[in-house]
Amino acid sequence: MFVDVVGVPVELTPREWAVLECLALNAGRVVAKERLVQTIANRDEEISANSIEVYISRLRTKLGSGAPIRTVRGVRYRLDETVA
Repeated sequence: MFVDVVGVPVELTPREWAVLECLALNAGRVVAKERLVQTIANRDEEISANSIEVYISRLRTKLGSGAPIRTVRGVRYRLDETVA
């Protein structure tokens, strides 16, 4: 899966895409880590809240220095509305 970053296609893993999609569908609102865990978890596996931090970090790296993903008090994330 690819996302366009300033005219350049950037490849995302399925889980990175799912996290970004969840944030985009809730742009401007905070999304709890637990909700993001539910978004990417399968029935057969457990995903920790720390895994979400890794996916957020990877997304920020791939989207560049102006990545619109904000941390809200350490346990939630928000995607700025201007990019959704």
